[in-house]
Amino acid sequence: MASKVVDLRSDTVTKPSEAMRAAMAAAEVDDDVVGVDPTAQRFQAEMAALMGKEAALFVPSGTMGNLISVLVHCDVRGSEAILGDNSHIHVYENGGISTIGGVHPKTVRNNPDGTMDVDKIVAAIRHPDLHYPTTRLICLENTHGNSGGKCLSVEYTDKVGEIAKSHGLKLHIDGARIFNASVALGVPVDRLVKAADSVSVCLSKGLGAPVGSVIVGSKDFIEKAKILRKTLGGGMRQVGVLCAAAHVAIRDTVGKLADDHRKARALAEGLKKIKHITADPASVETNMVFFDIVDPRISPDNLCQVLEQHNVVAMPASSKSIRFVLHYQISDSDVEFALTCVEKAFEALLKGGAQLEPLANGTTRSSYGH
Repeated sequence: MASKVVDLRSDTVTKPSEAMRAAMAAAEVDDDVVGVDPTAQRFQAEMAALMGKEAALFVPSGTMGNLISVLVHCDVRGSEAILGDNSHIHVYENGGISTIGGVHPKTVRNNPDGTMDVDKIVAAIRHPDLHYPTTRLICLENTHGNSGGKCLSVEYTDKVGEIAKSHGLKLHIDGARIFNASVALGVPVDRLVKAADSVSVCLSKGLGAPVGSVIVGSKDFIEKAKILRKTLGGGMRQVGVLCAAAHVAIRDTVGKLADDHRKARALAEGLKKIKHITADPASVETNMVFFDIVDPRISPDNLCQVLEQHNVVAMPASSKSIRFVLHYQISDSDVEFALTCVEKAFEALLKGGAQLEPLANGTTRSSYGH
């Protein structure tokens, strides 16, 4: 029997539960491109109600959900969207808002807690001038991944919403892990996103569905989003098979997120005790743990490769740090196993006993890279 692998690369690596597989097999389906898949229709109505918006649309990915949302709001080429310099939309989505939508990103520095200073958001709003693009949109990210899964408070979100409204702008929230934020803050998810004109919700991260995201907003927003989804190749036929699994994810997994957060804090507490590492358990708000390697002899790539040899897989977050992400298929014993393996990996690297994969430039890296 193969040894179990503790996969801490991301919460995107979960496998569908038996309940999800059963729901997929039994799903009532039809052609969703023409809008008649009953399971998709029910799920979209469920998500709209849950998020406190008029309508919802299932899309294949969070990247597509964000792209569609930005393009609906910025429907004139040369529009400008204000967003964080370390946000997922700006850093990890292939520049799609620019390359496909002709939308210019106006970046504002993200603070360590994932927020952007309110006065800097206001300062970034363009005054009418033929030299400048036209500001039409502000984007927030909650939780904020590159800030360690930090939660944006409802008060902050409301304030940004007020700024957007007072300047005639729209507010989009990249809510890939919005349910993690809702649980951690103790704020109902519909209240947390009340100020937003649109929200994207990833179903295949901490919620554990195999595929897909949902975008929510007004009926008019969703009607325009349907056209863009088709344009981008995101219309799918019997998509109720996927929506059935997503329904189970919402039903069964939201209640487990608090435990993911607890396990993340426990992991951070354990990492803090390991020599050669700096970790701050107090900074862990949701399901992500970032830690720095302080020994210059060891790189994150080296450590990740040796961890993989011990059946723990992870990804470097920078030249000095590694990110571990918890999800409901990681147990307390997996956390303890991972901590033991981190200690063993450091010991092997410092003794020179670890076998590292040489690259052409003489360095080494984890097989998963950055």
